[in-house]
Amino acid sequence: MFILELTYTAPLERVDALLPAHLSWLEQHYANGTFLASGRKVPRDGGIILAVAPDRPAVEALAATDPFVPAGIAAYRITEFVATTTAPALAAHRETLPV
Repeated sequence: MFILELTYTAPLERVDALLPAHLSWLEQHYANGTFLASGRKVPRDGGIILAVAPDRPAVEALAATDPFVPAGIAAYRITEFVATTTAPALAAHRETLPV
């Protein structure tokens, strides 16, 4: 599982101008099951996405397709973790530690 942390690198006016494209991108990845949760950080200097992907290169490639990235509006920090304990709603994404 991955935590994708977006940090805005441009003024909020530029972020807001591309927000519809970013939201459409989010919806696409919710529909295909990659994204599990997302939202703005408080204070509003970026956002967080909880995602599942086969491996780190796949999630890095995915993050690069966020319309914010080629526009130079946000940068991503990606953290991979092994979700060994989850809420019942996320049981399908529960993992076991490697041996």
